Amino acid sequence: MALTLAWQDWTGPAIADAEHQLKADQLLAVLPAQSYDNHPLDNALPLPADQPLHSKILAALRATHGTSPTAIVLVSQVQGYAGPIKLTIAIDAEGRLIGTRVVEQQESPGLGGQIADPQSGWLSQFANHDLGNRWALRRDQGDFDQLAGATVTSRAVIDAQQEALRYFDQHRSELLGAPGHE
Repeated sequence: MALTLAWQDWTGPAIADAEHQLKADQLLAVLPAQSYDNHPLDNALPLPADQPLHSKILAALRATHGTSPTAIVLVSQVQGYAGPIKLTIAIDAEGRLIGTRVVEQQESPGLGGQIADPQSGWLSQFANHDLGNRWALRRDQGDFDQLAGATVTSRAVIDAQQEALRYFDQHRSELLGAPGHE
């Protein structure tokens, strides 16, 4: 028993550090490494009380280069077909989507589950878009393709990204920590 407790005391900090690093890697994978020089996880921002209609903003992290904000990473959750989908959504200081990654999801393997597969490339179609785009599926007169056989999942992720961009736009000065942009 004493040996087990000693082992836990000895390995506990290393395990906690590894878990923290894994979380950081997951949350920050959406940002190009050269785009920031701070530790965004150490810069969690207070969230304004209002929330988007279809998704929920769980966290906001500020990435900076020197003293200038370069991006905001929003952790968002939206209801998919099989359950909640948790996303990290990176938005540059000008309000353009840098990229989106799936952190957690319960969608059907081979269908909606493809959203988490970087090999599918489906999420890459949203990079460099902003609120000026038509945030809907092509079949709904929008600008984006859907995952084959996963219409509900596709619509949910598109809604979450549009709502994150809208949330950023509405709270730009608070999130960037700078005067509002026109």
